[in-house]
Amino acid sequence: MENRRYQSEDSIFMRWMRTEINKMNNAIVAERKNLSQLLQEDKPSAKTKGGSDHFFEKATLRSIGEKVPEDMHSKLKLPILFFFDHQVPDSCYLNDVYAAQVLQIMGEISRLRMMEKGRLWVGKSIAYSIMKKYQTVVQIVMV
Repeated sequence: MENRRYQSEDSIFMRWMRTEINKMNNAIVAERKNLSQLLQEDKPSAKTKGGSDHFFEKATLRSIGEKVPEDMHSKLKLPILFFFDHQVPDSCYLNDVYAAQVLQIMGEISRLRMMEKGRLWVGKSIAYSIMKKYQTVVQIVMV
């Protein structure tokens, strides 16, 4: 009987956690735009999952555009998304090959890191540093 109680408590806890994670992810951009599109906009923005506008800093976009080869401008979708999985406490991952390449070109991630099974793993401290440097073009997704 006690085991059943723990299972139902765990189920309630997991449902509550999923609700809270969904709330946090409401600020994530729903339809990412490529760098080319955003550079052409007067006030670069995109809609979030919650329906509000997410604005990109034009200076940051220009800076990235200057550092990245022009053929990558149409491939790079922004914001760059780092995924945090609660089961992996010290790391997060990118699942966008172009975002990984751009971050490597810009010297933010070592070129020695490679995508494995569609993911490029980095330490959370690296992701936070990148997010701090490129605040409006990097977001963290909770999974």
